[in-house]
Amino acid sequence: MRWMLSCAAAGLLLSAPALLAMPALGETQEQLLNQGPPKTSQALPDPANIPMIFGKDIPWKGENGERSATLFGDPNKPGIYGVLIKWEPGHNSQPHFHTTPRYAYVISGTWWVSSSTHYDPSKMYPAPAGTYVTDIPNTIHWDGARAETGPAILMLVGEGPVKTVRYVPKDPSKPPEGQDFVPPPAQ
Repeated sequence: MRWMLSCAAAGLLLSAPALLAMPALGETQEQLLNQGPPKTSQALPDPANIPMIFGKDIPWKGENGERSATLFGDPNKPGIYGVLIKWEPGHNSQPHFHTTPRYAYVISGTWWVSSSTHYDPSKMYPAPAGTYVTDIPNTIHWDGARAETGPAILMLVGEGPVKTVRYVPKDPSKPPEGQDFVPPPAQ
């Protein structure tokens, strides 16, 4: 089953730009997110056969520099899901892990990642548009977009239900940057 999910996820991720109504070369991220139906003499295909959601109609949610849009499935329920993630410049997560494998394709921008429990945004590694990344279950990472490289959009596919475990700063009285993060207290 995991092998089949990996193959399905790879196929979906390799076609991820098509999910956003494949932009012409040179379109900006804002054009990609705000586009509607293209001007053409062809009629829109029958939505009963080929449902489409154009960039301007994708239902984004979130705040604080991270937004997401679930395109199919539900990460909290059994089964495959697909989510778009948009990181605004200068925003990132802190050390955490997920309990199931996740497969990411960077659609646009540069996604910055780290696999360390030491939270230092200057040590993140760049994953430019076109990069495919496997998020191994139960392994620490954190990610986002650097201010100097602009926003990043990625397509993430996984199998639910997924649980995210967020690590906490070793010394909660100090700012998180530059600290080691540890597992959360048992609940």
